[in-house]
Amino acid sequence: MTTKPTASRQRQQRLLDALRSCGDEMSGQQLHRLLENGSSAMGLATVYRNLRQLQQQGLVRCRHLPTGEALYAPIEQDRHHLTCVDCGRTKALDHCPIHGLSISTEEQSEFKMLFHTLEFFGICAECQHNHP
Repeated sequence: MTTKPTASRQRQQRLLDALRSCGDEMSGQQLHRLLENGSSAMGLATVYRNLRQLQQQGLVRCRHLPTGEALYAPIEQDRHHLTCVDCGRTKALDHCPIHGLSISTEEQSEFKMLFHTLEFFGICAECQHNHP
């Protein structure tokens, strides 16, 4: 006997598929615009609610820009960034600088690890030049 996926699971799968096919991070607003047309369109609140559920399941990671905007990506995209706190420009790092690090068993007890984020904040060269 096969069970039909619930509407919530279908919405989550659509969001996950959109993020995976994009190959980059997307905001909830961008995902909403991408998926707002068609017979199974989602409202903006539904997009954010389902993104939060995907994050809680460990399938999606979220990072926040200095502007407050949240960007989402599938967990398998292990990308980290340098972010300018002045203009908000970000540069993806070629590798994960902490990939080999681990948390001790004692520190993780009673805690299920889902994903990690690592962000570096500073002032980009252009902003340094424009605001000495």
